[in-house]
Amino acid sequence: MGTQTLDFDQYQWLSFDCYGTLVDWETGISDAVADALKAHDRHLSKQEILALFASVEPDVQQGTEFLNYREVLRRVMELMGARLEVHLSDSEANCLVDTIGGWPVFPDTIEALRMMKSRYKLAVITNVDDDLFAPATRTLGVELDALITSQQCGGYKPNLKNFHVATDRMGVERQAWLHIAESLYHDIGPANALGIASVWVNRGHANPKGATRRIDAIPDLAVHSLDELVRMMGLK
Repeated sequence: MGTQTLDFDQYQWLSFDCYGTLVDWETGISDAVADALKAHDRHLSKQEILALFASVEPDVQQGTEFLNYREVLRRVMELMGARLEVHLSDSEANCLVDTIGGWPVFPDTIEALRMMKSRYKLAVITNVDDDLFAPATRTLGVELDALITSQQCGGYKPNLKNFHVATDRMGVERQAWLHIAESLYHDIGPANALGIASVWVNRGHANPKGATRRIDAIPDLAVHSLDELVRMMGLK
């Protein structure tokens, strides 16, 4: 991976997906769900939990009624429980909402963002509520130049509206914008559709069945980590 090349000097803004790219949501999701299922003597592997999550979450997000992400996560848990024929308590149904603020940041995230901040303006385009993202503003270690949440947009990626809102908020021409994300479904596909250059951070290269749906989107560059990307940018 990383055999393609980009002219990193042409970009003024870097935008990121957060959960899956900067924050290890697969560990956060799988740990929380596994703990909730223990009380019901159900033991699923990490891959089984993530595959179930990936099959449910987009359908809840793309329903006819916009729901804030805390309600999305609750409904996702309820649907997962129903598919497993497990009746979850209120606290178990809220396990993802209650733990999201503590999901671990990837080991290379903080240093990479700090180095990128020295050259570029940084934005996050994320499928969470403002208040659910608040803990990440402290743990990511840099001051963002723009934050675009699903709550602000009234919709969820891969809806192009979120990227149009980001365009207005950032005030950037698309040729000066590079979007960096782990999800082909939520991020690289929309970037393709809008002509925004993109980097796929394929953190799940050893686990093809992760928490996001796979589609045939084509990034301009693929890497395995932000550390690899920073090195290609000549920042390290």
